[in-house]
Amino acid sequence: MYLGGDSGFDTHFEKIGNEYGPFDLAILECGQYGKYWPKIHMLPEETVKASKLLKAKAFLPIHWAKFALSTHSWTEPIERAVLEAEKEDVIIFTPQIGEAFGLSREQSFVKWWRFV
Repeated sequence: MYLGGDSGFDTHFEKIGNEYGPFDLAILECGQYGKYWPKIHMLPEETVKASKLLKAKAFLPIHWAKFALSTHSWTEPIERAVLEAEKEDVIIFTPQIGEAFGLSREQSFVKWWRFV
């Protein structure tokens, strides 16, 4: 498992993936981004790319369902991440806050943030 903290997108993900990967799961920040701080928070599309470079079998986006630090809407990060993961054929886990889940590829998650 790879657990990332706040991070801008850069070459370190590929280096880590090559040296320590593959990972069963990459848990990466995906939200609270803005044009004035690209080196500390990734765009959702960059987060999906980072999970691929880490050679993660699955990706769990975090740091988006908290509180607002940026000007984007509350659901924008997860919507963009889900769309990009689908385009890039990346397995993305989007459990409801507190929901237990396993690493099975066959599980599915409801888009619970659309009903909040």
